[in-house]
Amino acid sequence: MAGHSKWANIKHRKASQDAKRGKIFTKLIRELTTAAREGGSDAATNPRLRAAVDKALSNNMTRDTVDRAVKRGAGELDGQVLETIIYEGYGPAGTAVIVECMTDNRNRTVAEVRHAFSKNGGNLGTDGSVAYLFEKKGVISYQDLDEDTVMEAALDAGADDVEVNDDGSIDVYTQWEAFGQVKDALDAAGLEAVNAEVTMIPTTSAQLDEDSAPKFMKLIDMLEDADDVQEVYHNADISDELAELL
Repeated sequence: MAGHSKWANIKHRKASQDAKRGKIFTKLIRELTTAAREGGSDAATNPRLRAAVDKALSNNMTRDTVDRAVKRGAGELDGQVLETIIYEGYGPAGTAVIVECMTDNRNRTVAEVRHAFSKNGGNLGTDGSVAYLFEKKGVISYQDLDEDTVMEAALDAGADDVEVNDDGSIDVYTQWEAFGQVKDALDAAGLEAVNAEVTMIPTTSAQLDEDSAPKFMKLIDMLEDADDVQEVYHNADISDELAELL
């Protein structure tokens, strides 16, 4: 899990910027729609949809908006059909990057993703080239809560691990399939999460310096700004001091 907290902080900063541009709701609605289409509209039996609903609500999306997206995906409302495509590649300083996209035009999407990599010192890899460096996990995050209280509730709920970060925030990790039931148990225990999602956690990290970090962040910015890109996962480790300068 080394470096995850720094990685998460950078990701959360980007998410905040995306929200200001109105992009994150579009991405969340796409994920809700696709998850419902592929696995059904019942979040209790569709782990991907459950994770998408929790993430949407964590980002202050209204329940009505969530429900409409789910109905559209389940075929109860008209809407475009999107497919999920995963690209893998390498960024500056040997960083591993996974790009999750949703698109109705594969040629447009791969051209955008390839351009972002090539322009910022990286390159697309083949399927499986970096995926083995990540684990799919549920992450439920808390702030301003007692460590022992969260630890006890999380372990009782069946969580895999609990990590306390330097800033006092607490991350609870679950198997991605068990994300929903663990989140429900923690909610029932009265613990209010500040963020809850299923994500890809790097098992190893690549340390960036003052030369490679700006190039890397330009790559991430360009990928996340692409309309078809839903999520970008990476294993970059950037020090707190360096992150403040970016």
